[in-house]
Amino acid sequence: MAEKIKAFFQKKKSDTKFKMAGKGYKLTESSASSSKSNASDVPRPVKRAEPTTEAKVAGQAALARLESKRTDPKKFNTSYAAIQAQVKRELEAERKAAAEGTSKEEATPKERKIPQEVEANPLLAVRGVYFRCPIISDEVLTRDEWKIKIRQFLYEQLNHEEAGLTACLIIHSCNTGKEKIEQCVETICKYLENIVNNPEEEKYRKVRMSNRVFQDKVQPVEGALQLLEAAGFEQVKLMHQDEEEDFLVWRPNKSSIDHVQMLVDALRTADPVKIELDRNLQVLLPSQAAKRNELPPVFFTMTLEEIKKEQQLRSEAIAQSQILRTKAMREKEELREMKKYRYALIRVRYPDGIMLQGTFAVYERIESVIEFVKENLVSDEIPFILTTPFGYRLSDEDHDKSLIDLKLVPASILNFNWDTEILNAKGPTEYLKDDILCLIQSA
Repeated sequence: MAEKIKAFFQKKKSDTKFKMAGKGYKLTESSASSSKSNASDVPRPVKRAEPTTEAKVAGQAALARLESKRTDPKKFNTSYAAIQAQVKRELEAERKAAAEGTSKEEATPKERKIPQEVEANPLLAVRGVYFRCPIISDEVLTRDEWKIKIRQFLYEQLNHEEAGLTACLIIHSCNTGKEKIEQCVETICKYLENIVNNPEEEKYRKVRMSNRVFQDKVQPVEGALQLLEAAGFEQVKLMHQDEEEDFLVWRPNKSSIDHVQMLVDALRTADPVKIELDRNLQVLLPSQAAKRNELPPVFFTMTLEEIKKEQQLRSEAIAQSQILRTKAMREKEELREMKKYRYALIRVRYPDGIMLQGTFAVYERIESVIEFVKENLVSDEIPFILTTPFGYRLSDEDHDKSLIDLKLVPASILNFNWDTEILNAKGPTEYLKDDILCLIQSA
């Protein structure tokens, strides 16, 4: 694990040099292909209930397709035909139910209803928001679970050779409050830089622990004492104004000037241990997508009660005022509404009716969604187009725009089609990879 921490700081140094090198250029083919291969290793959703009969049929069909490709590539593709037939039956059932004025549940046989956990809301599109932390493990956990796991991991590494670098990460990762962390970092760096710049001065080798600055800015911060210890300080009793007090004293035999300078650099450049948003990839049949359309509370920056109360007050105010609003006023209000959300649920609907679902941060660029779609296609070399619910076709100019900029928050459906203008022909009738189709299930 010490190697991982070393690599973490080495990458930080490389990133800093890269940013200082001037205007950047496109990544090489090798790096692009490696990132693509990593991205294609798609995680399954974290929490799943028992699949329904229809989901099992669709999954078995996808598996049958895989087997048929291994044994006889010329064999008729019955698996994909089965999935298409399943989707077609569902769409016809929905149209029939709508025509008869009945719900989809009434039109569907009872044995095909989706089983739900007793405590779970059956209307939720996802059970939560999940993350990964590559520096620690490949697990997929919630943010709160990762906070606990990251703290445990870092404290376990304190007994290894890179205790100083680990303490830097503890300071940045295990404390809350940006100002509190910055003040601690500046104070510790001042202690250490005094030693580097004045190695023979006795007064710079001692820190009185009852000092107000130390008490307020250093001691309350997790990892601060461990960093000073790794830098060569030890706690001793010394006389001060005729009283014995606790001091931290730097010992040259426990560290070196070069090591102290390295810790200063590491402390100033360190970032918290990053967690990456997991896409929580799901593949949905039309009936599943129609039922599961509510977002869990973790998607909001406010509680549901606060949102409902604010919405009620706003509706009352609008009803009372009855004033006409300009386009600029409406856009400003829409933006304010979207800022209530942390995450966005994006569904990509394919011509065969199947939907691919992923979770994104609201300030992620639409380019991330396009890459997500590419990773799961049967061929990422065939050009395609995505169209927003408003009929707007996404282009290269939109790649740097965020989901909020494109008004795709908190949830949106993008329509997928092959780009026949570039192909000069009709695209394939298959869209998702076999292993992705196997994920068709009921949540």
